[in-house]
Amino acid sequence: MKTIVVLGGGYAGLKTVVALQKKMRNEVKIILINQNSYHYETMRLYEVASGSYPYTRMSYELADVLDKSMSKLIIDQVEKIDIKNKAIELKNHAPIHYDYCVVALGFIFNDMGIDGAKEYALPMSNVKQAQAIRDHLKNEMKAYSEDHDPKHLSIAICGAGFQATELAGALAQARPRFAKIAGVEPEKITIKMIDGSENTLPMFEGKVLKYALKQIKKHRIEILNPAYVQKVTDHSVMYKEKDSDDIKEIVAGTRIWMMGFSGSPVIEKSGFKNRRGRVMVSDHLTAPESKDIYVLGDGSIVINPATKWAWPNTAQMALSMANYAVDDIRSRVNGQARPTKYAYHDLGEVLTIGESKAAGNALGHGYRGYLASALKKIIIDKSLMETGGLKETLSVGRFDLYH
Repeated sequence: MKTIVVLGGGYAGLKTVVALQKKMRNEVKIILINQNSYHYETMRLYEVASGSYPYTRMSYELADVLDKSMSKLIIDQVEKIDIKNKAIELKNHAPIHYDYCVVALGFIFNDMGIDGAKEYALPMSNVKQAQAIRDHLKNEMKAYSEDHDPKHLSIAICGAGFQATELAGALAQARPRFAKIAGVEPEKITIKMIDGSENTLPMFEGKVLKYALKQIKKHRIEILNPAYVQKVTDHSVMYKEKDSDDIKEIVAGTRIWMMGFSGSPVIEKSGFKNRRGRVMVSDHLTAPESKDIYVLGDGSIVINPATKWAWPNTAQMALSMANYAVDDIRSRVNGQARPTKYAYHDLGEVLTIGESKAAGNALGHGYRGYLASALKKIIIDKSLMETGGLKETLSVGRFDLYH
């Protein structure tokens, strides 16, 4: 019986396990390796960072969706993939050997060589980091109530991409709660984003973009762009504007790092040819170094044939890749003809700005306002159904469609 080792319990990894259990029941042995005992919805980390919800409102135990007759869960940290010997090296366990390996280890934000970024800025790529941001913000508000230093009320976000903007919107929505701790009016809390791109939210255009920018402004979120972070200190972010040598400073008690998107460090450590921890996969989503290793989700690069650029790594795409990889593995195990090459069909993406407003594109149409917000929650529930099934969707899904 073939052994399939899945690294990572995120969207791509868990979907792979769930689909294997359904399509190859008792045909293979599955080993899922993850750092935590739970799966969490990465697209909802801003809910935790803003203090809107605890992580338990967007997560569930992996064991609850595993078929114990064919799947085993190992809680550990992956150190390296031994490509030659087809083994996974772990921090606290003996090496695990595989016939097929699915790498779905998620992403990190790297410091891009910016002085002080690693020491003085808070990234948000997992639950613990989101909780650290939440706790830091509370402490900053408490500090202001004691010394009245305005820096405690200032939030600087390095980056203004999709996740950063959703985080900014959630923090803006949480202003009254933070203000109550600090003992100030909500408008005293400032949120600034530093964006190196000249075009904010380049994935949108027309009325959808106009609406998104209007909501950002309405939420009193200031975007500085094009501007480039030069240094992060223990009390500020230093930046330069385009065509200027002058260094400007945002004094901020809370400095959040949402730049330098990279795949897991395990990718490079294992010797895969990569670009910032991401592998240019084959037509069958396998790594160039081995046809038995599938790289899915944030650690992969798949080119959009229409634009010649890489597709953005979204939850939607991760789920799609997992479905394909399972079909490909199944055909190989059973000696059948393999599926045609992987082709991604983007259904669109929706940006949440606060609790009840959103903007985005889906199925060729633009959506704004409450309707877009409801659509985003439906997207969240759809991903839950695909990984956790009905039970977990009912447990942690978003059914407040017009809230």
